[in-house]
Amino acid sequence: YAITTLLTEIITNNAAAALVFPIALSLSESLGVSFMPFVIAIMIGASASFSTPIGYQTNLMVYGPGGYKFSDFMRVGIPFNLLFWGITVLITPAFFPF
Repeated sequence: YAITTLLTEIITNNAAAALVFPIALSLSESLGVSFMPFVIAIMIGASASFSTPIGYQTNLMVYGPGGYKFSDFMRVGIPFNLLFWGITVLITPAFFPF
């Protein structure tokens, strides 16, 4: 989740998921556990682009016209990312066990 979220802040969410998926799949195979919780965490992490205006198209669209600063996104986005991280780590295994 963490790697995907960090990547999705600087590249598109699709690219972040595509980069991290093979790593997660390999990790799940080497641990001998189900890959599904890893994939769900990647999907949610790739969708959690809150901390920068460049990671998601809509953020970039409102950045200029809204008069926002880069720090505005970080001030609101970092707590959101941490909240999503906590929720994802706690709830994903309940629905998709290892």
